[in-house]
Order: sequence, then structure tokens, then C-alpha cells
Amino acid sequence: MEVIKTKNELRKLLERERQKGKSLGFVPTMGFLHKGHLSLMERARRENDVVAASIFVNPTQFGPGEDYGTYPRDLPRDIRLARSAGVDYLFVPEADEMYPDNSITFVDMEGLTDVLCGASRPGHFRGVMTVVTKLFNIVKPDRAYFGQKDAQQVLIIKKMVKDLDMDIDIVEMPIVREEDGLAMSSRNSYLTASERKSALVISRSLSDARDSIKEGENRAGFIKEAIRREISTEQNASIDYIEIVDAETLKPIERIKGGVLIAVAVRIGKTRLIDNIKLEV
Repeated sequence: MEVIKTKNELRKLLERERQKGKSLGFVPTMGFLHKGHLSLMERARRENDVVAASIFVNPTQFGPGEDYGTYPRDLPRDIRLARSAGVDYLFVPEADEMYPDNSITFVDMEGLTDVLCGASRPGHFRGVMTVVTKLFNIVKPDRAYFGQKDAQQVLIIKKMVKDLDMDIDIVEMPIVREEDGLAMSSRNSYLTASERKSALVISRSLSDARDSIKEGENRAGFIKEAIRREISTEQNASIDYIEIVDAETLKPIERIKGGVLIAVAVRIGKTRLIDNIKLEV
């Protein structure tokens, strides 16, 4: 595996691979890798001749007072893990490599970016879309791999790729969870032992919601309130949002039918965690 720090070097290396007729899979990450990231890399390895990944904590997707400066980082460990997952090229640029001083162009979208995490984190998805577009332009992958835990992000990127005529297949992979159900996240490292225990209420409430729907409950308001009640039993938990929406439009629904996304954002202590389930009813 080669570790590359500059756009120009990565472009040259990947262009050489393309000229040989090789397919290219790409996994963009912010690092501090866990099994969820590795599942994306391993699938990319199975489906492509060449696998590239990036580790870049993108400053433009963090708002004032968010955790850009303290976001967990461990590049030597990430390099070992990426190599073990079969990555061929690991791109690890500095911020000034991705955003030169005169950068004034951004990518944005209406509608899908204004709800759920977009409502709580204004400007977040503009930063995500901009950096993903830049990475796609640098890497030029055939396929790019994203995890369902960031369900809104995946939907936005799929829409962006379609609307801007990018010739890239977006592959969405299931949420990878700890044995006790907690969705894997780099931010889980912030949790104390007691907060880690409290955080289980998130996946538990979603699992209970799924069970209720399987038993025939289809009132979105009823399910949302049940989730709210369960999460509120934990003193460490503070709810950002609980939403039940159409899985394609992210518009709220009253009756649970068709493709549905149940998404939550909860602060456990100072740590903001997101989780979701997708259903076809």
C-alpha cells in the first residue's frame, strides 16, 4: 500500500492504473478507522481491481464549537488497518492541500440538506458535498462506498452524483454494530464507561420500534413518542431529533408504509451520536 499526500501524485498513480484498464473503488473517510470503515474497504477490494481510500478530517463540514480540533486521529493505526483491508493507495492530505488559500467554490443542494442533521448542523452538508466532489474529481473512481449509519449523507451524495452527471456508482453498506448493538462510530471513543452504557438506549429504542412496526403499528407519531420515552429514561441522554421520514425524499410521514427511514440524533453527555433503521413496509 502506498501512502500519498498530494493530489498530483495520486492523480498520476491512479491514471496509470486506469490506462491498464483496471477498475477503481474508493472509500472516503475521516480516519480513526473501525470495523464499519473496514467493511467498506473489504467490499471495495472484492469488487475492484484497485482500491483507494482517503483519510481527511474535513474542516468545512464542522460548524463553530464542533469537534474539528479534537476529532480522534491516529494515522499510524489507520495505515495498518487500511493495509490489512486491502487498500492499495491511501490518500492523507493536509487541509491546505485540499483547500488552497483562494478556495471560494462550494457545492450545495436544496431540500435534502435542510432536515435531520442539516437542520441541527447548518452548512454541514455543504462541506460534505464539496469535499466529496473534490475527492471524486481527484480519484475518478468507478465505485465509491459509504455506510448506512450516515443515511442522510448517502442519500445526498447519490442525488449529487445523479444531478451533476458523475459517472460513479455509489454503494451503500449496512451499519456495522458492536456486539451489544451500538452503531460503530469514531466518536464512540469520546464516551466514558457510564456514557457508553447509556448510549445503548439509542439502538435499543430503534430495535423496539422495528418490532412494533413488524407487529402492525404504522402510526409514525406513536412510534416517535415511544422512541422518545425510551431514550428519555437515560439521564445522560439529550435528544437532538427523532424523525420518521420517507427514505427517498426525507419528508415526514404520518403512516409507516413503503420505504421508511427512522433516524435519531442524541447527545450522550457531550457526544452527539446518530443512528437509524431503514424499513420497507
